Amino acid sequence: MRISVIGCGYLGAVHAAGMAELGHDVIGIDVDAQKIAALARAEAPFYEPGLPELLRAHRSRLLFTTDVAAARDARVHFIAVGTPQRHDSPAADTRFVDAAVDALLPYLAPGHLVVGKSTVPVGTAERLAARVRPTGARLVWNPEFLREGRAVDDTLHPDRLVYGVDGDDETSVALLDAVYAAPLAAGTPRMVTDLATAQLVKTAANAFLATKISFINAMAEVAEASGADVTQLADAIGLDARIGRAFLNAGLGFGGGCLPKDIRAFRARGDELGVGEALSFLGEVDSINLRRRTRVVDVLEHELGPLIGRRIAVLGLAFKPDSDDVRDSPALAVVQLLRERGAVVVATDPVAIETARLRDPLPTYVETVEQALDGAEAVVLATEWAEYRGLDPVVAGSGVANRLVVDARNALDVDRWREAGWVVRGLGRAHASRVEDPRSVQREPEHAAERQPDHV
Repeated sequence: MRISVIGCGYLGAVHAAGMAELGHDVIGIDVDAQKIAALARAEAPFYEPGLPELLRAHRSRLLFTTDVAAARDARVHFIAVGTPQRHDSPAADTRFVDAAVDALLPYLAPGHLVVGKSTVPVGTAERLAARVRPTGARLVWNPEFLREGRAVDDTLHPDRLVYGVDGDDETSVALLDAVYAAPLAAGTPRMVTDLATAQLVKTAANAFLATKISFINAMAEVAEASGADVTQLADAIGLDARIGRAFLNAGLGFGGGCLPKDIRAFRARGDELGVGEALSFLGEVDSINLRRRTRVVDVLEHELGPLIGRRIAVLGLAFKPDSDDVRDSPALAVVQLLRERGAVVVATDPVAIETARLRDPLPTYVETVEQALDGAEAVVLATEWAEYRGLDPVVAGSGVANRLVVDARNALDVDRWREAGWVVRGLGRAHASRVEDPRSVQREPEHAAERQPDHV
């Protein structure tokens, strides 16, 4: 089948490549000429494992262009543009979704299907369906559930498919079933709902996941105050099948281009619908999450005293491993907070240095862990990349000026690091920092003059 994908960002580029892998001929369309040129060369414009391989493997099935008229030959049109937070409010900015549909209207015909994948406020699909209907085409909402770093696998092997349809639209359901024939044949569950429910599925799912993360981070605050260990607490309550262990990892909190802006937009939409009180808890979810970033800096200040001139190594800049995405990254927020308190920050990341530099060119960015640790008076594990979790604490300790690590992701083997002479502070793990005499593992900084910081 011939398919168009309007919008070639994280969602659209992966979806286009995934549809080609499923056997379809795909036209990817975006207004960003530089991005389109990279995709046309089979180069991923962002870091996503598995995407470059798909782009190279299916060059004959993939066409990328800035000309929306190329969509006229497609029968199914996916809308995959962004819905960022508005500049003047927490609400979602749906202008790009509207613009994508408006641009597509002249090329729609009876029998065509417009499929919304963007995360939108409930009510958006109904409004767009009314604009599409006069062309003879139909609109379905098919929310995405991709995880950055695993987006390719999530596209090819989704854990569920949701179709929100306008009325009793069996024709559109059958057409979308044909698009997803391979995952459906492999047993992927499929639900057909009304348009409103399909839009709410994504925002409700993200709200629940964010709430679960903030809940365990609230428990981390209690654990620190009471001397408990939040990791053991999470293990214990996670054994309850009604709760489960997933997303109960206390630490620096969530970030990225979805959860933060989606819960804010969901709450704003609730206010518009007159049910704001029902979603008021999301304000506290957001507040707890943001508080974790400040907590990391407070822990460092508690251990070191004033941070002015102190050389701090930050390991990780992306909001999560296996991604170069630094949108609303907790790691980058920590870098910025440290700088505000006068610290000399040296930061590194396996893939996100350049995207970080575009957001904040001021910190010092280095390519290797060894460069970051050189002369550091404290280390912050801010993104739990496998190579950071697997660091040898003895080797790591050979280059620092002071063996203090704040494990902001609770990802390190605390006993192993303590045995190597490190003071370890883990968020929500009061016992992690208990050593006989922290001063015994400290030594004077090796650099008399500290370097000034520069960049996430």
